[in-house]
Amino acid sequence: MENASSNETISLLQKITRAIFGAPRHLKDSHLFHKMSLIPVLAWVGLGADGLSSSAYGPEEAFKALGSHTYLALLLAVVMALTVFVISYSYSRIIEHFPHGGGGYIVATHLLGEKAGVVSGSALLVDYVMTITISIASGVDAVFSYLPVQYHHFKVPFACFLILFLIILNVRGVKESVTVLAPIFMVFVATHIVMLIYGISIHSDRFAPVVSDLGSGIRHDVSTIGVIGILMLFMRAYSLGGGTYTGIEAVSNGLQIMREPRVQTGKRTMLYMATSLAFTASLILLCYLFLALKPVEGMTLNAVLANNLFTNWPMGHWIAFITIFSEGALLLVAAQAGFVDGPRVMSNMAIDSWFPHRFAALSVRLTMRNGILLMGLAAIALLFYTGGSVGTLVVMYSINVFITFSLSQLGMSKFFIQRRKEDPQWFRHLSVHLVGLVLCVTILVVTTFEKFAEGGWMTLLITAVVIGLCYLIKGHYLRVRQGMRDLDETLLDVPVAPHGEPPAIDHNAPTAIQLVSGYSGFGVHTLFSILSTFPNTYKNVIFVSVAMIDSGSFKGSEEMEALEASVKAGLEKYVNMAHKLGLAAEYRTELSTDVVESAVDLCKQVAGEFPRSTVFTGQLTFRLEKFYHRLLHNETAFAIQRRLQWDGLTTVIMPIRVRT
Repeated sequence: MENASSNETISLLQKITRAIFGAPRHLKDSHLFHKMSLIPVLAWVGLGADGLSSSAYGPEEAFKALGSHTYLALLLAVVMALTVFVISYSYSRIIEHFPHGGGGYIVATHLLGEKAGVVSGSALLVDYVMTITISIASGVDAVFSYLPVQYHHFKVPFACFLILFLIILNVRGVKESVTVLAPIFMVFVATHIVMLIYGISIHSDRFAPVVSDLGSGIRHDVSTIGVIGILMLFMRAYSLGGGTYTGIEAVSNGLQIMREPRVQTGKRTMLYMATSLAFTASLILLCYLFLALKPVEGMTLNAVLANNLFTNWPMGHWIAFITIFSEGALLLVAAQAGFVDGPRVMSNMAIDSWFPHRFAALSVRLTMRNGILLMGLAAIALLFYTGGSVGTLVVMYSINVFITFSLSQLGMSKFFIQRRKEDPQWFRHLSVHLVGLVLCVTILVVTTFEKFAEGGWMTLLITAVVIGLCYLIKGHYLRVRQGMRDLDETLLDVPVAPHGEPPAIDHNAPTAIQLVSGYSGFGVHTLFSILSTFPNTYKNVIFVSVAMIDSGSFKGSEEMEALEASVKAGLEKYVNMAHKLGLAAEYRTELSTDVVESAVDLCKQVAGEFPRSTVFTGQLTFRLEKFYHRLLHNETAFAIQRRLQWDGLTTVIMPIRVRT
């Protein structure tokens, strides 16, 4: 009765989990990648929204930084649009040369070395956490602009609820989450096109006076603060508006989720994003200038702008509300980029052993669930630390993204200098990246200097801590890898004299089911340990391996087929070695994202064929068990043992000692 009740409970939990997070994907589905990939418009929604949404806070910060010198907003609008196109074009070149995605981390690692790569990757991770936080906080600010001030203390709890909502959506899958959020994006685009074109058109008579004010303002300020003072003021506003450009990198990082041909899809998505961002950000600045807007307590400047423009329209209050509500909702879509690209950067770093390997794993929905959860929880922590202050978050946000931008531009500049003899157009490409490098370094230096004491120091400290942790993790994995390499050198070439023709499989004979992962000294050591610990006991050995699909192999059907072929080749080597030792042997394997679940199912299937069987698996054992070992090394062997022993199948873990 208890077992039946337990099974019903498990079944109910599974139903609830699937209802929330979705059913498992079918890995053998020939249309799997097509179903999960994004066409340019959806990629623009899922990744480009991060860039477009920055128009909600970037231009506002730049305009406020001008103070009483608002005449410079005309120049600022032009320079801001040009900067968007320069950085976007340079990232289109990155898409061409790195078609599998990875963005700033991959570019810096391949072109500048792993040290630059870990700096860029760590900066990106912190940046994507801030993408989520600032997008949600800014969106909540926009929505709460239309609520009485006494309700504003609910901002942070409401923002936390939205982050949890996005975690659930992204664990379900990227395409599903983008499809759900696409209508919000389209409402934003429609309302803001109307607002900005209307705002410019009805104030077109202000253009000549604004140009005149620019000339007179410059002449006045030259006589008071000098040319250098004007340049410093302009560069300060330009740099503090750097949040406007922060989402551009997301497209190049998310190429893996785009529809084939990926390069063309990525470049088209980049064009959509650059055009929409340059148009929106520059026209917002011009509207601020033409209407001579002043900040209003409890409201964003965009909310003030919408109220001013629509106040005389029929139902103008509601039109303004829908416009700003769509802006707040778009920022929810923009946070999506942090959940899409952050875990992807994390998985790339995990594959290179800068992060725990578990962050490269995929869930049954083929999403990077561990990374999504970590990004979401870190964003909630940052939200509480800053109290949801957009001003503080913009400063923290802009610094890191320009570290990555600068390293990417430097790497691409080096790349084209090295290719100057092979590429006849190398100088044209180099010039774009050099201009981008100068712009990005300028914004980085000015923002860091201006805002270091106001929160910039915290960003640099958090990034430095992440880099330090990466080096500690990498060092541990290198020591373990050296120990594994010693096993390989000792055991993979060990001479084994053949025992003649291998015996036939006897389904009634004692059978050892050995779990392995690739042909290595680790697996050979486990096999020898079984034979020495239980001499002359087992007549059959069935090798079981799960072809583990992680973010590194989940790039297309060809990569998955190559993975499966590689696993089968390793299993055949184990079978050959068992034959040489005089044992009957076979192997079983399947593709999966969940090693434990699949290994348990395979072992139970084999145990059904061989009633007198025992399961064996190896487990790394350290002289002194440290608290971080469980985080850095999976507990797969113990999880499998618990499951199989509960089902009545004897499972033995053979310890493998590794010195670190």
